[in-house]
This record gives sequence, C-alpha cells and structure tokens, in this order.
Amino acid sequence: MHLIHNERTKLTATWLNTLATAFLAAGLFAPLAALAYGLTELRLDLRTLVLIITLCSAVGGLLHWAGRFILGRLLE
Repeated sequence: MHLIHNERTKLTATWLNTLATAFLAAGLFAPLAALAYGLTELRLDLRTLVLIITLCSAVGGLLHWAGRFILGRLLE
C-alpha cells in the first residue's frame, strides 16, 4: 500500500511544481520577454508590472514549496 501512496504523493507534488512553473512563465518570463522584444502594445506602468511579476513569482514559489512539503509525506 505504501507504493500506491508514494506514487500519488509524487504525482501531486509534480502537479504543484508544474503549476508553479506555469505561473513563473506566464507572470515573469512572458511579460519581460514581450517588453524586451517590443511584442506587446499593452502599456503598463512600472508599478503594475512589478506587482504582477511579484505576485506571480510569489504564487509560483508557494506552489513549489507546497509540492516539497507534500513530498515529506512519502512513506518508507
């Protein structure tokens, strides 16, 4: 039974980590790349852009750490 529990735990942690990566990609890398290459017509002031990047980075970090916490539930 430990094997099933461990695999489900790892799957959940992987899902959370993948979601964290999506938040970082969408909220950090995409806006910075769009601004750097002039690919957007959306005009955001610096304060709003920093807020978006900060929030998405924080959510991504929290999801990643939640996945690590869940991995602590693995059984021997």
